[in-house]
Amino acid sequence: MEDTIFSKILNGQIKTDFIYEDEYCVAFHDIAPQAPVHFLVIPKTPYIDIKEATKDSTLVGHLLRVCCDVANSLGLDPEGYRIITNKGNSGGQTVKHLHFHVLGGRALTWPPG
Repeated sequence: MEDTIFSKILNGQIKTDFIYEDEYCVAFHDIAPQAPVHFLVIPKTPYIDIKEATKDSTLVGHLLRVCCDVANSLGLDPEGYRIITNKGNSGGQTVKHLHFHVLGGRALTWPPG
């Protein structure tokens, strides 16, 4: 797996304030937020994308649970939020390390892009 911004965050090369951490993943605010609340959830296991990560469905379920729990802790649950993961170049994936974006705090339109 290539060295990515997320691997540098995980190994401490890039200092990041985590809003959540456990033995499987971390969550932190996006540096270029696209909504009033925009955070990322990334696994500590460096899967390239969601397709590769489906080998570990327990982890994928855990990541989604963390997305929801952190969204709830940030007050997004009553109004709603969006969870996004991108797969491949055409899907908009720019970092080759699985990650989920969670966006909320405003009405989100459809289609997204």
